[in-house]
Amino acid sequence: MTEATGAGVPEGLTVAVLGGTGPQGRGLARRFAAGGVRVVLGSRDAGRAGATAADLAAATGGDVSGADNREAARAGDVVVVAVPWDGHAELLAGLREDLAGKVVVDCVNPLGFDKQGAFALPVEEGSAAQQAAALLPDSRVVAAFHHVSAVVLEDPEVTDVDTDVMVLGEDREATDLVQALAGVVPGMRGIYAGRLRNAHQVEALTANLISVNRRYKAHAGLRVTDV
Repeated sequence: MTEATGAGVPEGLTVAVLGGTGPQGRGLARRFAAGGVRVVLGSRDAGRAGATAADLAAATGGDVSGADNREAARAGDVVVVAVPWDGHAELLAGLREDLAGKVVVDCVNPLGFDKQGAFALPVEEGSAAQQAAALLPDSRVVAAFHHVSAVVLEDPEVTDVDTDVMVLGEDREATDLVQALAGVVPGMRGIYAGRLRNAHQVEALTANLISVNRRYKAHAGLRVTDV
């Protein structure tokens, strides 16, 4: 499949997922591919990316390929950043030229964990998304997909992903595109939630959802009412 089926998503759009072999990246790639979007998985290990891509293509019937992170960044029209927080800055700094002119979707949550559970980490720039914007001045950075459970995304028995996606950014065209991309996934809806200066609390809220999930043995998401 090479045609996107979601309203507002251009036909032939390619979405690259950096960190695409991790649970979150792999789960998002699965859902995008199942929705008819061409996907390129990126990883530090191109061989691993290729093997994971082959599995996802077989599972979804979609157009999925694998590459190293740099080649994936070059291939994507929209590039989703789904890497661990501790490697976030180094990866993006090294891909500045490759990501120039592209819509970069940051879904990284800067979190720490101790005996009391998950907690938000301080970020000098304010948030992971703002750090991405500082490192990628020639890209259109959007923050989104922070609260979607990787377990749900990867479960083939889950046909509808029952959640809203908070989408933040400075560029209306870019945030509209990411909202439309969220809408490719059945049950999922993209909701504009402000500019990047408001990304910190969206990223930090993931710690609260982890606490909800642990208490109630769930995979909680968010719904915005009256919209």
